[in-house]
Amino acid sequence: MQCPKCHAAMHTYNRNGVQIEQCSGCRGIFLDYGELESLTRLESQWVQQAPPPVPPAPQPGYPAAPQAYPAAP
Repeated sequence: MQCPKCHAAMHTYNRNGVQIEQCSGCRGIFLDYGELESLTRLESQWVQQAPPPVPPAPQPGYPAAPQAYPAAP
């Protein structure tokens, strides 16, 4: 598939089950009908998740304990 603007090759990416086409030349993004709404809905669900807990502050004279953080979606 070629970009309708600059005619460079388009690449398809899967973002949370939504197929996004992006131009390798002008970096334009092309979405099919309903895909913008799907991405917006998925983003709002991600934003509504509770943030991870704040790790406790290290005490003077003690090294900070390593913390494991969850991977980003």
